[in-house]
Amino acid sequence: MAGENETGNVMEIASVAEAIEWQAQHMERAGSPNNARILRALLAVMETQTATGRRIANWQGLTLEDAMPLRVAGGFHYLLLTGEEERLGDIYRGFITDQAQIDALVVEIAERHDHTLLPWLDGPPQTNEAGRSASVMAALLWLSGKLGPQFELTEIGASAGVNTMMGRFFYDLGGTKAGPSLSSITIKPDWRGDAPPQNAVEIVGIKGCDISPIDLADEAQAIRLKSYIWPDATDRLARMDAAIAMVERAAPDLVKMDAGDFVEERLAAPQDDGVTRALFHTVMWQYMPQITRDRITEAMEAAAAKATADKPLAWIRLETNRKTFKHELSVKYWPGGGEEWQLLAEAHPHGAWVEWLGEG
Repeated sequence: MAGENETGNVMEIASVAEAIEWQAQHMERAGSPNNARILRALLAVMETQTATGRRIANWQGLTLEDAMPLRVAGGFHYLLLTGEEERLGDIYRGFITDQAQIDALVVEIAERHDHTLLPWLDGPPQTNEAGRSASVMAALLWLSGKLGPQFELTEIGASAGVNTMMGRFFYDLGGTKAGPSLSSITIKPDWRGDAPPQNAVEIVGIKGCDISPIDLADEAQAIRLKSYIWPDATDRLARMDAAIAMVERAAPDLVKMDAGDFVEERLAAPQDDGVTRALFHTVMWQYMPQITRDRITEAMEAAAAKATADKPLAWIRLETNRKTFKHELSVKYWPGGGEEWQLLAEAHPHGAWVEWLGEG
C-alpha cells in the first residue's frame, strides 16, 4: 500500500485511492490529522454520482504529481471560510474523529456543493507560506559568509508574494537573528541541529513573479489562498492574516509573468558590484512544465559561466525530493560552489521546523 512507496518515487503512484491514502498519511505526519480525515473521505466521495467524485475517481494524470487531493482539500476549507458549511468546523477542530461519520458528512456536503467543489480540481494549489522563508533566510546567512552580505533576490512561483516580502520579517533561527526586530511577522521555527551562521544579510532588492499572481488586497483572492492552508494549522492562518495586513501597507513587487521569461529578464539586467544575484523558489518547481524548468536551468548555467567575485550568482531552492518526499534546502553559488547542489537543511513543508545540515 502507500507506505510501500516510501523508498520509491511517490509521485508516480498510479492508483488514485492509494495516492489519497499516501497524502493523508503525509498530512498526519506534518501535524494535520483532522484535514487527513477529510482526504480519506474522498474515497467515499469517489463512489457517488457527483461530478466531483467522478472526476476524482477518473483522474487523468499522476494524482500526487498534480496535487489533486490538496486541490479538493482547498475546496472544502473554502466552504468553511465562506460560511457555506459550518459543519466542517467540527471535523477540522477534531470534535468528530470517527471516519465513518466523517465520510457520511463529507459525502453529503459534496453532493450539496458539487458545483462549488468541482472547479477546485482545475488547477494546482497555490500555497504561499511565510514559514518557508526561514529556510531561504538560513541560506542567505550561509551564503553571506561565502559571497558577502548584500543580495538582490528573484522569486519565481511567488503566488501572492508573501515571501517576496521576506525582507520585512524578523527571524529567530535557532538563536541566529535576522531582519527588523519590530516586524509584525516573526519567523521562529522549531530549529534542529546547529544554528546557521550569524552573518550580516542585506536584501537590497527583491522581486517576484507568478503565472497567476494573487492580490491579497482583494478579499475574494485572499480567501482562496487561505483555503489552501490546512485548517488545523492555526499559526499559519494567523501568519497569513498578518501578511494580508502587511500587503495593505505596502504591496510586494510582484508581476504576472512566465517564470522562464522572468528569470531571463532579471539575469539580463545590470548587476551592481558586491551584490549577489540570487534566484529562489519554495515548493513550486514540480508544478512547472519541464520545458520551463529546462529553460530556467539553462539561463542560470549561462549566467553562472559569467559570474565573478564582484558579481556573484546563487540559486536557492526549498523543494520536494521526488523520491523521499522530504523538503530539502539546497544551494548552488558561483564562482566557487556551483558543481553540485549543497544540501543545507531539511524542513517541514510549511516551515514548522528546520533541521540544519550545513556548517554553523
